[in-house]
Amino acid sequence: MNTSEFILEKVAPIFNKQGYVGTSLADITSATGLTKGAIYCNFLNKEDLALKAFQLNITVAIKPLFRIIANTHGSINKLFSITDYQRSYYDLVKDRGGCPMLRVGVDTKFINPLLFDEAQKLSQKFINGLTTIIKDGIVNNEINSNTDPDKSARVILSLIEGSSLLAFTHDDQTYISNTMDYIDSTFINSIQK
Repeated sequence: MNTSEFILEKVAPIFNKQGYVGTSLADITSATGLTKGAIYCNFLNKEDLALKAFQLNITVAIKPLFRIIANTHGSINKLFSITDYQRSYYDLVKDRGGCPMLRVGVDTKFINPLLFDEAQKLSQKFINGLTTIIKDGIVNNEINSNTDPDKSARVILSLIEGSSLLAFTHDDQTYISNTMDYIDSTFINSIQK
């Protein structure tokens, strides 16, 4: 592991837990045991470090879901694989400060446009992916043709992110599991042919 990777491993959870503003240079040097100079030899500035920390948090928390979806056949199965993944999501990210997309989206909107833009792009990637899954399901006669793919994708993502916010606010993963049960039983079953 090189120095940049070491720094990121140590500070990515801190940025996610404390937020961009809440993470000081002292927090970064304390977590790594490195000097300010060593940190800035490896990263252009705090913004660069925060962006790369966000990308690492996404790699840990969200990219595994993208791989699962890519290896799952059938739109309905893909939708169920998303809710199955979310059921274990709380335990995956609780020690890292929660959902990185949600944390960065809320934390940086008015103070770090570059980082906020990355969170917004990730959110849009989710919506686009869900929309594609639903459109494919309609084409392949798995999903009712009267289903609005874009609206459905936005509702699913809103339910997922809202349940994540409440689970971490109340330190209670049942907000996520109950919402995933609702998506399965009420939403997915209602659009399935």
